[in-house]
Amino acid sequence: HHCLELLAKSLLDLVAQGIVKEADVDSFNLPIYLPYKEKVVEIVEKEGSFEIKQLQLFVMDTDPLSKDEKVRNKEFYMKMGNNIANTFRDGLEPILCCHFGDAILDELFRKFALHVADDPNSSMHQ
Repeated sequence: HHCLELLAKSLLDLVAQGIVKEADVDSFNLPIYLPYKEKVVEIVEKEGSFEIKQLQLFVMDTDPLSKDEKVRNKEFYMKMGNNIANTFRDGLEPILCCHFGDAILDELFRKFALHVADDPNSSMHQ
């Protein structure tokens, strides 16, 4: 997942600033499993408690604006970066807090929002 790579980049920024120890980043493990649609169907059918009548994936344009439009719409991308950072923070804060402590969280997600806003592959994110 591309946004998780940007979160890792944000953690490494904090290492470069001396805020986080590199060993702490190296020892951090975030187990994520992102199955294909077919695998979800297989697991649900095998388990047997549910029947899938419809399963639809949504594909989003990952680069809706041209480079010139991005420059003119920097505020839009910053707002989007902040929204995505807040969404990730909602889900990951307890895990990150347990491993790194809560003192780094504001700066970590500020940097993450900037990386999301600046990254051409994370617009309208995957």
